Amino acid sequence: MYSAEVNEDDKLLRLWDCYKRNKSIEARNEIVLQYTNLVRKIVLRFKGSYSNFGQLDDMVNQGIIALIDAVEKFDPDMGNKFETFASLKIKGSIIDFMRKQDWVPRNQRNLSKELDEIYNELYAERGYEPTKQEMADKMGVTLTNLDKILQQRHNSIILSYEEAINEKMMIASPLIVNESDKETPEAGLLYDELKEKLMEAIDQLNEKERLVVSLYYYENLKLKEIAEVMSITESRVSQIHSAAIIKMKNRLNNY
Repeated sequence: MYSAEVNEDDKLLRLWDCYKRNKSIEARNEIVLQYTNLVRKIVLRFKGSYSNFGQLDDMVNQGIIALIDAVEKFDPDMGNKFETFASLKIKGSIIDFMRKQDWVPRNQRNLSKELDEIYNELYAERGYEPTKQEMADKMGVTLTNLDKILQQRHNSIILSYEEAINEKMMIASPLIVNESDKETPEAGLLYDELKEKLMEAIDQLNEKERLVVSLYYYENLKLKEIAEVMSITESRVSQIHSAAIIKMKNRLNNY
């Protein structure tokens, strides 16, 4: 149907034109196939959470369903990027899926709060960052259970942050607005302003917080790897990361 010599951009344009004209399921499916890597890229942002929210394949399936919906609803004549439109829908779908899993029991939330209190208590008593073993002993749990508490705490804050970001993006993006507002310049201004606010939120972090955010989100390092880079404990990295995310989330909530 399409010549092998046609480049990918031209192929996509032809597919969109074909789908727009006759709503061909074949054309739609080909468009979806072109963007399956986008789904996997977004799912990987929630790395470390698969054991709690289901297998990787389950999350990818949720993303593919959202991608199909995005293809069916996208209007290429608006002159906007499909990747932005689809990314918002895919993230929203995955976040909804994760929220429905009831993944943080009440006792885990209580232990997460206790974790912070014990860390601060030990640090005040000894004047240095407590080891994981010291914290586990103080809490009366095993190292394995402490690791689970740290991971649950980490996942909770990450999901809360992602949810806040996606909510603001859905409101501000010129692609996800009420029908009557689609062609107004206000949506584009809001979108640009949100990106500026995100940059300001990162700038307000202290040096260690900016480093952890950079290593986690841009270098894709795990908490354990960041701990090795910074020569601190994994629990301390988790605390720094949590503090950074809370600051950024509050800044966005106030926006």
